[in-house]
Amino acid sequence: MKLRLTTNRGTTNLGAARPIARLALTLSVLLAAWAAPAAAGLPIEHWSTASGARVYFVRAPSIPMLDLSLTFDAGGRFDPPQRVGLASLTNSMLAKGLPGMDEAAIAAAFAAVGAPRAGGAGDDRAAVTLRTLSSADELETAVALIERVVSEPTFPERVFAREKERVSQSLREAQTKPDVIARRAFGASLYPGHPYGWYATPETIAAISRDDLVAFYRANYAASRAVVAMIGDVSRAQAEAIATRLTARLPAGAPPPAVPEVAAVKGGERRVAHPASQSHILIGAPGIAWGDPDQFALVVGNYVLGGGGFVSRLYDEVREKRGLAYSVYSYFSPSLQPGPFTVGLQTQREQTEVALGVTRETLGRFIASGPTEQELAAAKANLIGGFALRIDSNRKILDNLATIGFYRLPLDYLDRYPERVEAVTVAQVRDAFARRLKPDSLVTVVVGAGAGQPK
Repeated sequence: MKLRLTTNRGTTNLGAARPIARLALTLSVLLAAWAAPAAAGLPIEHWSTASGARVYFVRAPSIPMLDLSLTFDAGGRFDPPQRVGLASLTNSMLAKGLPGMDEAAIAAAFAAVGAPRAGGAGDDRAAVTLRTLSSADELETAVALIERVVSEPTFPERVFAREKERVSQSLREAQTKPDVIARRAFGASLYPGHPYGWYATPETIAAISRDDLVAFYRANYAASRAVVAMIGDVSRAQAEAIATRLTARLPAGAPPPAVPEVAAVKGGERRVAHPASQSHILIGAPGIAWGDPDQFALVVGNYVLGGGGFVSRLYDEVREKRGLAYSVYSYFSPSLQPGPFTVGLQTQREQTEVALGVTRETLGRFIASGPTEQELAAAKANLIGGFALRIDSNRKILDNLATIGFYRLPLDYLDRYPERVEAVTVAQVRDAFARRLKPDSLVTVVVGAGAGQPK
C-alpha cells in the first residue's frame, strides 16, 4: 500500500528532558508488561461518540502512558485521477500550521511533553497517531495539541509549496529505481482504471492546489468517518472524554463517494527494460478484502507457499535448490476491496527466464495441490506460536485496534485468531487457492531484463 508517514521531530529543550526520559523508561518495559495480558486476551471496549466516531479502547494501567490514533475514511482511493497524491499531501500538511502556531512551534510543543506524533495515508485510510505520558499535565497538553492538529489545520501556502516540491523531487528519483517501476507497473496491471492502481507523479502533485487540500480535508476528516483507537493508563471515563474531545470540532464532512469495485483481470506479462544488474519480478492478482471467509485458509496456505521465509516452498525451490535469488516471498494484503496477492523476487539478469519458470511452476503446483498435512501442521504451529509477537507492545495493539475498527472486524478477532488458524484444513487451503488464484489470470511484471528476452 502507498502509505507515507510523517513525524514530529521538534528540538528538545531543557524543559522536555524529564518527560522524554520518563517516556524512554516506559518504552523499555513494554514487552514485559504486555506478555501476560496478551496471553489472556484483550478486553476491547467499544462505543460511539455523540458525533458519530467509533471508539475502540483497551485499558492498560501497567505503564503510565497512552497510545491513540484517529483513523479517517480519507485514503488515496478518493484522489481524483489528475491529482493522485492529494490524500497523502492533505495528511502530511495537518501539522504544518495552526492558528498562532507554525510548524516549528507545533513540533516544539509536542517535544516539550515528550509526545511523538505521526501520520500517514494509504489507499483506504488516513491516520494521525500520538503517544504520550498519562500523567495529568503531559496528557492534557498532548491531547489538546493533537485535537488542534486534526481540527484547526491552516495549510499554509508557503509550506505547501515547499512540500509539493519535496514530494515531486522524491518521486522523480523514485521513478528511476527498478523496484519502484516494478511496483507501479504491477499495481496498474492488477487494478486498471481503479484507484488502487494509481500512483502519484510529479505531474499529479503539481496539479494539486491548496484549495484542493482544504476541500479534501473538509469532506473526509469528519467524525462520522473516524475511528478512535486507544490503549493505555486511562480510565473508561477518561477515554470517553478524550474521544469526545478529539472529534467534537471535526468538519461536518460528506458521505464518501462511490469507488468502483475491483474487477477480475486478464492475466499477462509485462516487461520493462532497465539497466539494473538484477531483474525484479512480481507475479499476482487481486486477492481478498478484510473479513473474507477464505482469509484464514489463504493466510495459512500462503505461509507454506512463500510467507514462511526459510521454510516456504518458494524459498526452497528458488533459493535453496537452485540459488536463483537471495529471497523470494508471497503475501496477501487485504483492503476494503480485494488487495493484491503478490509473489516477488530479484534475480540476476541472465537467470531471469529460469527463475521465472521455477517460480511459476512452484506456484501453479501449489494452487493445484495445496500443502501436505505435514506442511500445514508446521505452518499452523508457527503462526499460532508467533501470534503473541503481534500484540507484544502497546503500539502493535493500537495498530490492531485501528484495523479492527476501520474494517469493522469482530471485537474478538484477535482472541479467536489462533483457533481459526488451527481449524484450517488441507482441503480448505486447496479449495481457496484454486478458486481465488487461476494460473492463467495471474499478472507478471519483469523489470530489468529488457523488453524481450534477457540480455
